Parts: sequence; C-alpha cells; structure tokens
Amino acid sequence: MTLAQRITSAWPGSGASRSAPMELASPSATRRLARIAGLLYLIVAIFGGLAEGVIEPGVYVAGDAAKTAGNVVANAGLVRFGVAADLLQATVFLFLGLTLWLILKDVARNAAGAMVVLMAIATAIICVSGVFEFVGLRVAIDKSFATALGTAGSNALVLLLLDLQHHGILVAQIFFGLWLLPLAYLARRSGWFPRGLGFLLVAGAVCYLVDVTARFLLPDIAPKIGPIVVIAAVAEFYMIGYLLVKGVRVPRAA
Repeated sequence: MTLAQRITSAWPGSGASRSAPMELASPSATRRLARIAGLLYLIVAIFGGLAEGVIEPGVYVAGDAAKTAGNVVANAGLVRFGVAADLLQATVFLFLGLTLWLILKDVARNAAGAMVVLMAIATAIICVSGVFEFVGLRVAIDKSFATALGTAGSNALVLLLLDLQHHGILVAQIFFGLWLLPLAYLARRSGWFPRGLGFLLVAGAVCYLVDVTARFLLPDIAPKIGPIVVIAAVAEFYMIGYLLVKGVRVPRAA
C-alpha cells in the first residue's frame, strides 16, 4: 500500500465500503434532534458573537485602566447584557453537546464523549470569565471602591478583572477549537453530512488554535493572523445551516 493510500484509508469514511451513510435507527427522530442541535448552535453563535465580538471589544481597552473603567460605567447596562449573553451561550453550548452526543454516540462513542468533555470545559471557562466581568462592573459602579482604593486604584482593579475575563475567553477558545476535531471525525465517519464539511471543520479548529497561540506567544503579529478565524466561522455556520435545513443525510434504504 502506498503512503497516499494509507493516508486516505486512515480518514474515517474513506474508501468504497464507506461511501454510503450509516443506517439510522430512527431517521425522523434523528432529523428532529439534528434540527434542535442546529437551533441551539445558532443561539450560541448569536449570543456568543454579541458578547465576544461586539460588547467586550467596545468596553475593554487593554492597558488603559481609566478608559476601560469609564467605558464600563458609561455602558453598564450593555455590560450586564454581555455577561448574561455569555452565561446563556455557555449553558446552551453544553446542551448542544448533549444533543449532538445523542445523535452521534452510535457512530463512535469515545469520540462523541470526548467532544462533550471538551465542550464542558469551554463552558466552565466561559462561566468563570463572566463572573470576572460582572465583578469588574460592580467595582466600576460602586463608589466605595474608589473611596477605599482611590480612583486610580479602582480603575486598575476594573482593568485587572476585565483582563482576566478577556484572557479567560482566549483560553476557552482552545476548547472551542478542539471540540470541532471530534465533531469533524463523527461527521465524516457517519456519512450523514456533506463530505467537505468534515475537512472544513478541521480547518476551522486549526484556525482557532493558531489564532489563540499567536495571541499568547506572538502578540505583535496576532492582529495580522486574527482574520483566519473567519474560516472557522464559515465552517461553523455551514454546520448550523445544514443542521437546520437538512438535519442529517438519510440513507436511501431508510
């Protein structure tokens, strides 16, 4: 067997014997679960995007305590909504994992279990990060902290707490990338999803991991690398759209 043939055969679902989707015990029930998973995934994308892509960048200014604290005070209601959005998307993300496990556990139970564990770790980190953000809001709006620590000390504490929240989200991004790998494996092996989706999910996982690695190790060039996460967004929205519209690919025999 040539090297190319070995690489091809190692990828789940490759070869003529695996060209057809696996049989579904209950196609209608699986499709219904898949559409529920798509809806949960969409909720995660919407509220996670608002919290991490809109609210947090509009408030947090790295290295500038006075401006960060001022932004928090001026947008206190928005920060509260951002915390709530983070907690909601983290909770829904965990239920998304459980729903996908119900769909994919019979494809490869170990991979499905690993997927849920990685999602649970990401959920825990997001929830803890939300606590830091909420406490930062309380420090900013409670005058007793400025009285005790002085304005500069209070602002520095606000920045420290939002620093913890910001970097906590970056740590969670590691697991937001890693969980896509078992998902890609399961999608490819089951045959219930488009062939290219598995490869796109792997590319998305790699992009998440490259981005977070650059932010910690190469902060000077991280802004230039950051746009590659668009590939991850495309992969995830492709998965969301397929789950919502198609559900899963049902074998013709069914």
